[in-house]
Amino acid sequence: MNENIIKRNDLLAPNIIKSLKTRNMTGYYAHTKEEALKMALEIIPEGSTVTMGGGMSVHEIGLVKALKEGDYNFIDRDEIEDKRAAMLAAYDADVFLASSNAMTEDGILVNIDGNANRVSAIAQGPKKVVLIVGMNKVCDDVEGAMKRARNVAAPINAQRFGLNTPCAKTGSCMNCKSPDTICCQFLITRYSHHPDRIHVILVGENLGF
Repeated sequence: MNENIIKRNDLLAPNIIKSLKTRNMTGYYAHTKEEALKMALEIIPEGSTVTMGGGMSVHEIGLVKALKEGDYNFIDRDEIEDKRAAMLAAYDADVFLASSNAMTEDGILVNIDGNANRVSAIAQGPKKVVLIVGMNKVCDDVEGAMKRARNVAAPINAQRFGLNTPCAKTGSCMNCKSPDTICCQFLITRYSHHPDRIHVILVGENLGF
């Protein structure tokens, strides 16, 4: 990665962590994927019931693999035939894993969802939420974060899942009402009522999209 980008991330991350603290959320900064994995495993106690929403970043740092191989009750919805049961199990889990489609420099999280299982679990239910967020997802403000979520994350996810949406064809949000749309629920998390519930691991490498 470009040295200037690394320097920018190193300077910006501590300010984001301070902002998260004012919002009753806990932030961390990992320079690399390997550091992020180590931090995540320190946050997740062995023996915990863990599940996740869609989150490429969680896979990219090797966390899913580590949980499957370790002493954890990891509920993998991709390996369970009853997808609804797997999604509902998230609300009573000890730890819920995800990324964030975007976030602001002052610590506000922005997420868009189709089935809403991910955004609803971030908002309420699991005892602890651990988000793995690459610094490439940090934006100036909520407007910028929403634009990123709608015009970067959503089109790529629509393409990844082979969905028939305008954004999958154009590469940008068309504000559609397509039956395949994944922009059904929007969640802006500006504060957590419950201390020690939402943990955000910022990673100084590009993760997800």
